Amino acid sequence: MRHWISISLLGLAVMVVLFSSSSAAQQLKSAGKRKIVAQVALVYPAIARKMHLAGTVRLVATVAPGGTVVRTEVLGGSPVLAQSATDAVSKSKWEPGPEETKEIVEIKFQSDAD
Repeated sequence: MRHWISISLLGLAVMVVLFSSSSAAQQLKSAGKRKIVAQVALVYPAIARKMHLAGTVRLVATVAPGGTVVRTEVLGGSPVLAQSATDAVSKSKWEPGPEETKEIVEIKFQSDAD
């Protein structure tokens, strides 16, 4: 199990280094009970940029009472964009709440060509 986690973290670190930001528009929107108070910049994957890939990724984020994301699950969208969306949502911070909540999040990716 630890080996798998180490490999996953290493893969994530490599992806962050390889995928540079672009001027393409990305938008993170939550339609849940709690508001996002801090979000990180979305990274538009290089392969998606080359393919002029655009679209929406839908996630459900489980948010702890303190506002940190404890789990994410992809509900739909391009697998090429899903990892970037998951990374951004996982690092986002929600307003504190009385209990753990599940928040539906939509991330829209738009290529430079659109």
